[in-house]
Amino acid sequence: MKKVRMMILALLVFQIAVAQKSKWQSLFDGKTTAGWHTYLQPGKPTAWVVQDGALYLDANSKAGRGDLVTDEIYEEFEFSFEWKVAAGNNGGVIFFVQEDPKFGATFITGPEFQVIDNVGYPSKLDDKQKAASLYDLIACDPSLIKATGEWNTSVIRFKDKKLEFVVNGKKAISTTLWDENWEKLVNGSKFAKECCFAKTSKGRIALQDHGGGTWYRNLKIRRL
Repeated sequence: MKKVRMMILALLVFQIAVAQKSKWQSLFDGKTTAGWHTYLQPGKPTAWVVQDGALYLDANSKAGRGDLVTDEIYEEFEFSFEWKVAAGNNGGVIFFVQEDPKFGATFITGPEFQVIDNVGYPSKLDDKQKAASLYDLIACDPSLIKATGEWNTSVIRFKDKKLEFVVNGKKAISTTLWDENWEKLVNGSKFAKECCFAKTSKGRIALQDHGGGTWYRNLKIRRL
């Protein structure tokens, strides 16, 4: 009987741990940048402000610029968010970010979910540089993206080396990291010479400062 009780107790503890691990956590309270800081500048102010319940990077702001990164580090996760971009602007969501002075920018270590105006961006875009693509690695079907200035819902999911992007309810990207095909993708990209690009599955999540004119809201995450 004692062994049975111990087994039941262990099962309950396990179930509670699983439930806690899979619980959604808000990453934005709709009012402040609490839980975030500027890359390599903990505690310092940024150009990111709250506008109508969304995190907004003003393209005209000159002070406190930089990528906004989570205070916490995440490994296997599901990150859900909404985003929109102003005409002609560019941004991104970068993950597996290693925050270390030897890395001058978030993109040196982290892959990127591209956020950009596909239609009005002033430079010509390759398919792998368009919105919701795994930047410079795998292209997203542009038809999944709503018109410039409209909100898009997206999910970045990483579990057991499997990476998926879901955009407006439809799967946009699916790949396996660190297999032979992944190595080919990286070696054929601008990240081929970056020694530390996507080398670890654990890091911070960043909202990229790539000029501004980007909004994010309903940011939430759960550990898998």
